[in-house]
Amino acid sequence: MSVEAKAAKQAIIDEIKEKLDGAQSAVVIDYMGITVEQADAMRKRLREANVDYTVYKNTLIKRAIDGTEFDGLADVLAGPTAIAISKDDATAPARELSSIIKEFEMMEFKAGVVEGTFYDKDGIKTIASIPSRDTLIAKFMGSIQSPVGKMVRTIQAIADAKAE
Repeated sequence: MSVEAKAAKQAIIDEIKEKLDGAQSAVVIDYMGITVEQADAMRKRLREANVDYTVYKNTLIKRAIDGTEFDGLADVLAGPTAIAISKDDATAPARELSSIIKEFEMMEFKAGVVEGTFYDKDGIKTIASIPSRDTLIAKFMGSIQSPVGKMVRTIQAIADAKAE
């Protein structure tokens, strides 16, 4: 192997390591069966969700994840593989890819690492069902706001009744 080829491979390994540095999650999928148009649409949706989606050679991913919290993925790196990485939202790659997989009726999860924990294909499907952090916060705020609003209205009704 030439020096140039080794340098090119090392550059890709370093790129993968950089993307994984500080990542909250990485999900690996088998991307076979989709058309170029579907792949472009999928990449656009993932970009909008701040998810980095790239196809790499399995051997280069294995070298990049060796000794990291993502090294559990090495066992599923066989055949056509793409990796989706998020530094912002731990559930975004699984959630967005799940939606895309349902829509295209192709591709499938292989595994993933979310906040340092390895999940197999079924585990990633479960992670995909978890709403985003912002959605969870909004639901929580709505649930605590409702009783407070009732209490305020009750106190106001008592005050109005006494004023009469």
